[in-house]
Amino acid sequence: MNIITITKKSNNQDNQEEFVLGVEQSVTRRAWVQRPAEYRVIQAIAQQHNLPEIIARVVAGRGIDLEQSGDFLNPTLRTSLPDPSQFKDMDKACARIVEAIEQGQKVAVFGDYDVDGATSSALLKRFFRSISQDLMVYIPDRIKEGYGPNIKAFLDLRAKGVDLVVTVDCGTVSFEPITAANEAGLDVIVIDHHQAEPSLPRAVAVVNPNRIDENDGYGHLAAVGVAFIFVVGISRLLRQKGWYETQKITEPDLLNLLDLVALGTICDVVPLVTINRALVTQGLKVMARRSNAGIKELGDISGIKEEPGTYHAGFLIGPRVNAGGRVGRAEAGSRILSTDDTIEAAELAKELHHYNAERQAIEHLVLEQAMNQVAANIGPAGEVPPVIIAYAEGWHPGVIGIVAGRLKEFYQRPTIIIAIDDNGIGKGSGRSIYGVDLGAAVTAARQAGLISAGGGHAMAAGLTIDSTFMEEFRTFMKNRMAKSVSDATAGLTMKLDGVLTATAITADLVDQLNRVGPYGQGNAQPRFALGNMTVQYADIVGQNHVKCTLKGGDGATIKAMAFRASDQPLGQLILSSRGRKIHVAGTLRNNSWNGTVSAEMFIDDAAVV
Repeated sequence: MNIITITKKSNNQDNQEEFVLGVEQSVTRRAWVQRPAEYRVIQAIAQQHNLPEIIARVVAGRGIDLEQSGDFLNPTLRTSLPDPSQFKDMDKACARIVEAIEQGQKVAVFGDYDVDGATSSALLKRFFRSISQDLMVYIPDRIKEGYGPNIKAFLDLRAKGVDLVVTVDCGTVSFEPITAANEAGLDVIVIDHHQAEPSLPRAVAVVNPNRIDENDGYGHLAAVGVAFIFVVGISRLLRQKGWYETQKITEPDLLNLLDLVALGTICDVVPLVTINRALVTQGLKVMARRSNAGIKELGDISGIKEEPGTYHAGFLIGPRVNAGGRVGRAEAGSRILSTDDTIEAAELAKELHHYNAERQAIEHLVLEQAMNQVAANIGPAGEVPPVIIAYAEGWHPGVIGIVAGRLKEFYQRPTIIIAIDDNGIGKGSGRSIYGVDLGAAVTAARQAGLISAGGGHAMAAGLTIDSTFMEEFRTFMKNRMAKSVSDATAGLTMKLDGVLTATAITADLVDQLNRVGPYGQGNAQPRFALGNMTVQYADIVGQNHVKCTLKGGDGATIKAMAFRASDQPLGQLILSSRGRKIHVAGTLRNNSWNGTVSAEMFIDDAAVV
C-alpha cells in the first residue's frame, strides 16, 4: 500500500513539532500534524490483530495500547455495560417504576424534543409496550414551552390521572416544576445527563452520571444511554420479583432497543469511547436489521442504500427526527421512533422530511445573517473573541443550535446563537469546541443571575435570557471562558493519521478503516493528507458543495467533495486551483453507484503547494 509520511520541522527551535507536508498554516489557518503513535505499539497491534500497518497506526493514534486494542476493535456490552445499581438513585428509580407497574398506576414520560430526548422517550415507550404496559409520552413544544419540564405541563398530566412522570434528557435543574409536581401529588423520576448543581430537585430519584456526588467514569453517556441502563435495571428487578413469571410475559430482549440508543448517542455528539462505543457498535448492527419501522422509513426517505453508520445516523436520519421539534410538531420524532405501524411510520417520515427541508431553508437565512453580524463585530483585522454570541429578533429558535454549530466550526470558538421574541426574551443555543465546558459556563451565568434558565453539558447548552442583560452576559462569558478557549485553541492544528498516495485510496482500505469505528466525538474519523494533487476538475454542486477530481503524481485519480464550502476559503482555493497542485486533507468514505463501490475523499482542509 502506498503510504508515506512527509514532515517538516518548525523553524522555531523551541518547537520540535513536525508539520505534515510542511503545512504550518492551511487555508483554514491550521497546522497539519500527525497523531503521535509509537512504532513498536503500531507493530504490536498490527501483528496481534492481523491488521495493515496503516490501520494499526489509526488505532495507536487514538491512545490505544496493545492491551486495550482487543476491546477497542471489538467493543461488547458484556465487558463495558455497568451494573445499573452503581448509579446513585438508580435502585430507587427502578423500585418506584416497578411499584407503579404492580399497582396499575398511570406513568408518563416527559422528554426533550431533540434526538436524544426523542430516542429516550421512544425507548421507554417500546419497553413498556413489550411488557404489556401503557406509557403516556409528553414532548413539550419548543416555541410555546421551551426546554425542560414546566409547571403547567406537570399539572396537566396530574389532572389526566398520571401518578408518576419520568423526565428524560432534562429535569436535573427543574427545581420549581418538580416542587409543584410534588405538591400536586405527582411523583417525578429524573433520567438525565446534563450538568448538575450541588443541590438536586425534590424528585423520587435523580439518575444522572453528571451529578456532583456521582462516581467518575460514565459522565459521557447520552441521556438515551442512561435510559437504556435504567430499563436494564427495571427489567432485572421485575425478573427478581418473579413478575414476568406470574404475569406469563416473556422477558423482552433489551438488545433490540439498541438502534435507538445508537441514534441518540451519535446525534447528541457525546464521546464515542468505552461504553458509548459499545452501545453504538451494537446499536448500528440492530439498525441494519431495519426492525424499527420509523428508522427504516427515515432511512428510505433519506436515500440510504447501504448498512447505516454514524454518518447516516448523524447527518441523514437524526436531522429528520429533530426537524419536528425545530419547525414542526414536537412529538413527531418520538412518535415515529416508537410506532410499530408501518403506514403511520411512512406518513410521519414524509412529514419529517418536509419539515427538514423547511428547516434547511430557515437555517440558511439565519446562518447568513448571523455570519454577517459576527463578521461586522469582529472587523477585517480584529481578534476573534473567546466566545461568539450573536442575537436578533425574528430568528427561528428551532435552527439556532444548528447555526451555532456552523459558526463554531468556522471560527473554532464556542458559539451561542440567541433568538429574541416580541417580548424581549431570548432563547439561546450553544455549541462548544473540544476542551471547553460550555454547559458549566452557562450554569455559572444562571447562578450569577444573568440568565433566567440554562444548562447543558460540555459540548452543548441552552439558555433563556432577558435581552436587557445581553451585553452583561457577553462580558461574563468572555471573561469566564477566555483561558479555557485560549488553552484549547493554542497552536490550532488538524491531526492527521498519515499521508497517502491516490493509488492507496481504495474501497478495501475504507472497509478496513471501518473496523476502527464507530467514529464521532472522542474517536475522530481518520484524516489523511494527499500531497501535490493536481485539480483536474472542480465545480459547485448542490447547496454550496465543491466537487472535484484530483490526480496524484502516481497517475491515479480520486473524486472528492468539500461540503458547504463554495463561499468559504477552502472551496475558493479548490475552485481557483484548476490545473494546479494543492495539498488536501480529509476523510475517506465508500460510494456505491450502480453496483460499483469506489472510495472518495471528503475534503476538510487544503493548502497551497
